[in-house]
Amino acid sequence: MALDSFLLDLLEDPVDHGTLIYLEAKNILYNPRRRVAYEVRDSIPVLLPDESRPVSGEEHEAFTSDPTGRATGEG
Repeated sequence: MALDSFLLDLLEDPVDHGTLIYLEAKNILYNPRRRVAYEVRDSIPVLLPDESRPVSGEEHEAFTSDPTGRATGEG
Protein backbone atom coordinates (compact mmCIF):
# COMPACT_ATOMS: atom_id res chain seq x y z
CA MET A 1 0.00 0.00 0.00
CA ALA A 2 1.32 3.44 -0.95
CA LEU A 3 2.01 6.14 1.59
CA ASP A 4 -0.62 8.84 1.93
CA SER A 5 0.07 12.08 0.01
CA PHE A 6 -0.55 14.16 3.13
CA LEU A 7 2.08 12.17 5.02
CA LEU A 8 4.57 12.47 2.15
CA ASP A 9 4.13 16.25 2.23
CA LEU A 10 5.33 16.24 5.86
CA LEU A 11 8.19 13.74 5.78
CA GLU A 12 11.83 14.78 5.94
CA ASP A 13 15.12 13.09 6.73
CA PRO A 14 15.59 12.87 10.51
CA VAL A 15 19.31 13.72 10.27
CA ASP A 16 19.65 16.57 7.73
CA HIS A 17 15.94 17.57 7.68
CA GLY A 18 15.89 17.64 3.88
CA THR A 19 13.51 16.09 1.39
CA LEU A 20 13.45 12.40 0.57
CA ILE A 21 12.52 10.46 -2.55
CA TYR A 22 9.69 7.98 -2.07
CA LEU A 23 10.02 4.89 -4.28
CA GLU A 24 6.79 2.99 -3.78
CA ALA A 25 7.82 -0.07 -5.84
CA LYS A 26 10.91 -0.52 -3.64
CA ASN A 27 9.19 0.41 -0.34
CA ILE A 28 11.88 2.94 0.54
CA LEU A 29 12.41 6.60 1.26
CA TYR A 30 15.78 7.68 -0.14
CA ASN A 31 18.02 10.58 0.84
CA PRO A 32 20.28 11.29 -2.16
CA ARG A 33 22.42 13.77 -0.22
CA ARG A 34 23.42 11.26 2.46
CA ARG A 35 22.95 8.21 0.18
CA VAL A 36 20.89 6.28 2.70
CA ALA A 37 17.59 4.45 2.32
CA TYR A 38 14.87 4.08 4.92
CA GLU A 39 12.51 1.13 4.74
CA VAL A 40 8.73 1.46 4.61
CA ARG A 41 7.15 -1.44 6.53
CA ASP A 42 3.41 -2.05 6.32
CA SER A 43 2.90 1.53 5.08
CA ILE A 44 4.90 2.92 8.02
CA PRO A 45 8.11 4.85 7.24
CA VAL A 46 10.93 3.69 9.51
CA LEU A 47 12.88 6.93 9.77
CA LEU A 48 15.36 5.86 12.41
CA PRO A 49 18.99 6.66 11.57
CA ASP A 50 20.11 3.32 13.04
CA GLU A 51 17.67 1.49 10.75
CA SER A 52 18.82 3.20 7.53
CA ARG A 53 21.08 1.44 5.07
CA PRO A 54 23.84 2.81 2.84
CA VAL A 55 23.15 2.91 -0.89
CA SER A 56 25.68 1.94 -3.57
CA GLY A 57 26.54 4.21 -6.49
CA GLU A 58 24.55 1.99 -8.82
CA GLU A 59 21.47 2.13 -6.58
CA HIS A 60 21.87 5.92 -6.24
CA GLU A 61 21.74 6.33 -10.01
CA ALA A 62 18.72 4.03 -10.28
CA PHE A 63 16.84 5.73 -7.44
CA THR A 64 17.49 9.30 -8.60
CA SER A 65 16.58 8.55 -12.21
CA ASP A 66 13.42 6.59 -11.41
CA PRO A 67 10.51 8.56 -12.97
CA THR A 68 8.06 7.11 -10.42
CA GLY A 69 9.96 8.58 -7.47
CA ARG A 70 8.15 11.34 -5.59
CA ALA A 71 9.94 13.93 -3.49
CA THR A 72 8.58 14.49 -0.01
CA GLY A 73 7.62 17.95 1.18
CA GLU A 74 6.08 18.96 -2.13
CA GLY A 75 2.67 19.83 -0.73
